[in-house]
Order: sequence, then C-alpha cells, then structure tokens
Amino acid sequence: MQKIKFYNGEDIPLELHKVRVVQKLHLVPIERRLEALHEGGFNTFRLSTKDVFLDMLTDSGTNAMSDNQLSSMMHADDAYAGSQSFMRLRNAVEKVLGKKYLLPVHQGRAAENILAKTYVRKGNLIPMNYHFTTTLAHISENGGRIAELLYDESYVINSDYPFKGNINIEKLAEVIEKEGAKNIPFIRMEASTNLIGGQPFSVQNLRDVRSLADKHGIRILLDASLLGENAYLIKMREEEFKNNSLGDILQIITEMADIVYFSARKISSSRGGGICTNDENIYKEMETLIPMYEGFLTYGGISMREIESMAVGLYETLDETVICQSPNFIKYLVDELDKNGIPVVKPAGVLGAHVNAMDVCSHIPQSQYPAGALAAALFLISGVRGMERGSISNQRDENGNETYADMELLRLAVPRRVFTLSQVKYVIDRMTWLYHNRALIGGLKFVYEPAVLRFFMGGLEPVNDWTHKLIAKFKADFGESL
Repeated sequence: MQKIKFYNGEDIPLELHKVRVVQKLHLVPIERRLEALHEGGFNTFRLSTKDVFLDMLTDSGTNAMSDNQLSSMMHADDAYAGSQSFMRLRNAVEKVLGKKYLLPVHQGRAAENILAKTYVRKGNLIPMNYHFTTTLAHISENGGRIAELLYDESYVINSDYPFKGNINIEKLAEVIEKEGAKNIPFIRMEASTNLIGGQPFSVQNLRDVRSLADKHGIRILLDASLLGENAYLIKMREEEFKNNSLGDILQIITEMADIVYFSARKISSSRGGGICTNDENIYKEMETLIPMYEGFLTYGGISMREIESMAVGLYETLDETVICQSPNFIKYLVDELDKNGIPVVKPAGVLGAHVNAMDVCSHIPQSQYPAGALAAALFLISGVRGMERGSISNQRDENGNETYADMELLRLAVPRRVFTLSQVKYVIDRMTWLYHNRALIGGLKFVYEPAVLRFFMGGLEPVNDWTHKLIAKFKADFGESL
C-alpha cells in the first residue's frame, strides 16, 4: 500500500472513509469522574458509559460497522434452521479463511469453551505464543495447563523486533519432547498476541510451527480474531509478502491451521464468532456441543442480522483500506507518546497502544497493581477509559498466591474507524500531562476479588488519598477545564 504524503511534511494517518452517523459523547467534570471510579471499584470495566468520554477499553464489539454491513441486516433470513443467512456466512468463511466447515458460536470465548471441552483433559499441556485471559480460564477449567513460548526479545518493551508474537521454536521442540505429543492436544497460535501489546507473528514462524507439529502429529489451533491486522503487518514487515494481497496472506496462514476460531466482534466488526476447519472429523467432534451450549448449527446463538453483517465484515477484511486504518492510528499514537518520552510497547502493534505502567509507575510495587492504578488515573484526569493488562488480568495460583504478570500495561484500544485524529491528540495530551505528574499516582488493593476472571468483576480501592492530590494538581494546571 502506498503511503499518502502531506505537502507540509506532517506524518499523520488519513482516514479513507467518511462519517455519516455520529453518537454523542459526554465529558463529565473531574469530580464526577472520581465518584464514578469509587462506584466502579476503580475497575474500568465497571464504569458506566455515561461517565466515559473516549472508550478505549477494547476493540471487541466496538468497531464501527460499514454501510454495507448495516444494509445487509435488512435481508436476514430469520429461520431457526437452514437459514440462507448462515449459508452466506459459510461461503464468506470459505472465501476469506479457506475453511468449508463452520460451527457458529455467539462470540470468541464461546468457541474457546467448545474447543476446551472437546480436546482438553486433565494434565494436558497447551503450548502457545501467549495466553489470552479467557483462553487460560477455559483450559484451566478443564484441567489443562499452558506453556507460553515466546522469544526473549518479545518481552523487551522498546524494541524494533517486528514479530514479537512468534513462538519460540526451540522451546516448543523441548516442550513436546518433555511432555510427549499425546499429552498435547493442540498448539495454539494467537493472531495477534493481545497481552504483550498486540504483537504479530510471521508466516515463516508459523511454517516452522507447522513443520514441528507435522513431525509429531499435533494439530495447530489458530485464534484468528485479529488476523486481518496480523496479515497487514506481515505485508508491511515480512519482505517475502510485501507484494501479496491481504487475501493471499490470510489464506497462507489459515491453510497451515487445522482449526481456526475467531471473535467476530474483532475480525468482522460485528457480533458472534465461529470455529472452522477443513477436516470433517474435527467438525463432527464438536458438532453436538453447538446445540447444547450455543444454539442450532445454523445460528449458534447469533441473530441472523448479525450473521449477515458478519459475512460482509469478513469480506471487508480483504480490503486493505479497511484493515490499515486501526494499525495506522495506533502507530501514530505510539509514535507521538514515544516522542513525549512516555514508555510504550514498540514497535506499534494492533488493537491499541500499550503504555508501560511498570516504568511509568515504577514507584508502585506490583502487589499494588501499577497498570490498574495507571488506568484509573488516566480516566480520572481525562475521561479516557483504557484497560489494565497486567497482574489484575492474571489469576491467583491453586494456593491463592498472586501470580504477577510479565508486563504491566495500560492498553488504549483503537477500534476500527471510531475515533477522529483530534480525539487521539487529546489522549496524547492528557497522557503526557499524567506522565509528567506520575509521582502523584498511588497503588490499588482488592476489596472484592472473584476467583476467576477477576479483572472483569473485581473491585479495588486506592491504598491512600492519591486521587485527591492528583485532582488538586489537575485543577492547578487546567483550572475549570474538563
């Protein structure tokens, strides 16, 4: 894709779409934002959108849908069984992802539930490039374990290493040798690795994984939720594929996976999800679980309107102008934060910009959750809702001991085609001010902690009165500004 240059020399992303429908936002006073934090237990998941200005919590289900997706909903076939809408979705999956057997599910974690119930047994080990929170929960729930096998470079925050999502082939070989292939139901590859900064893997790395898997008779499972963006970064960074279309790269990747599953909330900017394969036996192994947990085989708990929009959204994944928008905005956000001295995960990945809370809040011990504290502090001084991706997103071990994350990150998600450049600049401005006043941020402690997926529902509170000190400094610098 050719880069669009500006005569004045500015290096800014240009939106290749126009806005025709808008939704009103609210920027409430800082005093109300503090009240909202207390009401939500200093957990950004528990904030109400009436108090949120820019919602950068996630890109899951928050991407802007296209006019073609919205119009497709009007000719949905609402039949319980045998719907033509499902046939259109199945055709889209075969065309875009290269898989002819499709099991629809209501979202990505529903696919993980089906997959874990089908394949994971007590004591099994699942090698992967990195875990995702719900993936780990489903594997653990069924008695399995995981092995995260990244290269050391993947944990370096400020780096030019282009494919931090690559699985470590040497470590993978060692794990297979130690565990035995029979105790490994599948190798999981995530495109792109969510919890280490939305980092992609390369085609060559997947080829190496495929070769090793074939040698030992192990299946490869691909989480394709952010596959479009992973493919875009392959085109940008892997020399062999610079002249390939996104469609070519997608097919090259999916052909190497025995099973592909996805969250449509990400890959197609709609709702729902799916599991697909070219192996009829694999399909039949999971087939009966869909009516049991999701819905009939031709709707899987998804409304037919969403199925229609999902099909269109999958085709739009082949459009470079659609897929490049979010990575280009993320790169701009990352580059500008970096210019201002703010430590961020580099190179820029997909999903969002990731601020290194371990560095920004180096005065806060991990036991007081620096990434969660930074997320709360940013919301307090800006109304911007980010997501903690650190130790709060982990879960305790079987003995109740805290398991600290490899990284403490504040994720600022950039959904497709949602934010304007002025809004992104506002985020940069407020994050820069917060970084200059980072010594005022204090830690958090749990006051309510569910045993599983605590980052969704858990409640916390500040360890001292640091929020009031931060507000006082904000008032001194910004006066009555929101």
